[in-house]
Amino acid sequence: MSKSLLELTPVEAVACCSPLTKAPLSAEQAESIAPLLKALADPVRLRLLSLVAAHEAGEACVCDLGDAFDLSQPTISHHLKVLHEVGLLDRTKRGVWVYYRVRTEALGDLVALLGGAA
Repeated sequence: MSKSLLELTPVEAVACCSPLTKAPLSAEQAESIAPLLKALADPVRLRLLSLVAAHEAGEACVCDLGDAFDLSQPTISHHLKVLHEVGLLDRTKRGVWVYYRVRTEALGDLVALLGGAA
């Protein structure tokens, strides 16, 4: 039996949808994709995604991101966790630090969903 849209991550749901300009989303597809768009709608998370993507070698540690915000390290970590959970960031642990990298294929799928070139 195939996965239903409700079992897909938000990024997986985006990848399986036609562009919004080609076919309307079903209610189930919209429910699956909304968490991804909600995650990006937060200004802190949007900046974090941008900072990670623009960081040297395309990855950044929490320790590299704190100076850009007037927020505590646990708050920044929470926002990074949200971006990871919706599928926009990958993470790897190295010693005591966690490094984040943008999943460029997820961004490409999002662009395609919105009707742009992937």
